Amino acid sequence: MTHRIAVYVRDGLLAMELGIVHRLFGQARSDSGDPLYEVITCTDVPGPIRTDSDVRILVERGLDAVADADTVIVPASDADYASDGTVSTLFEGLSTQRLASICTGSFVLAAAGLLDGKRATTHWKSAALFAELYPQVLLDPNVLYTEDGNVLTAAGEASGIDLCLHMIRQDFGAAVANRVARGTVVPPHRNGGQAQYIDTPVPRTHSTSTAAAQEWALRNLRSTLSVEDLARHQAMSVRTFSRRFVAEVGVSPARWIVAQRVQRARELLENTDLTIERIAHDTGFGTATSLRNQIAAELGVSPSAYRATFRVGS
Repeated sequence: MTHRIAVYVRDGLLAMELGIVHRLFGQARSDSGDPLYEVITCTDVPGPIRTDSDVRILVERGLDAVADADTVIVPASDADYASDGTVSTLFEGLSTQRLASICTGSFVLAAAGLLDGKRATTHWKSAALFAELYPQVLLDPNVLYTEDGNVLTAAGEASGIDLCLHMIRQDFGAAVANRVARGTVVPPHRNGGQAQYIDTPVPRTHSTSTAAAQEWALRNLRSTLSVEDLARHQAMSVRTFSRRFVAEVGVSPARWIVAQRVQRARELLENTDLTIERIAHDTGFGTATSLRNQIAAELGVSPSAYRATFRVGS
């Protein structure tokens, strides 16, 4: 069945964020080419909506469009910074649906009480105001996106892309999400726990990049990989390599390696009939127990359960 997404917009909409939702979910297709999502845009009172640019958009759907939605997404608006405390009737009775926000759209979910006691994030520039207005929310201003039960929040426009791909991956598996990422020319996966921004500028010259070590590691995931191995391949000291890697990627080399192995394991679980033991070997986890522990830690399910849910063609 087609998954229905309602995008709730308001005056001052950040138009880019609306485009992200429509573009990413709109590209998701089954193996036979059928759309996997229906994306609709709605607002409190249908009509023209002001954006953060010199254009307006005409929104023809009201809040009735949300009734049958499986997911409701709230993009940011410049109104988030000067909220009058009112909450749209849209959020009455939405506790069982999946809810998501991008950037300061989290202010709307928080004002409706939907983030109370939950872990959430928002744009780092607005984190102090958010914490002051909503102390009951477990704010984490240092991550790309969060997921707590049925509520997800992304820190900004670019991490909104990450969050949308994360939801596509949850709904229909890594193969579909990867196709969407390739079509959009963005990385297929960035862990939500990565830092929102990095003060140290990314090195500009190829000679200081860690890209070669990353490419080498991806070709050799089944092997034992250490930070020393990656640094040696890049002809750097371990200390210099580790510092530059974090500056470029946002996480430590060790954490990045685990994430790549988990991603590769997911692809093999979805697209092959290989045994759990073989997948553990081919992804560098070594043992089935290690693989099970890592998959459970990252995805909350066992490899067998993940395969049963997302196996291509099942």
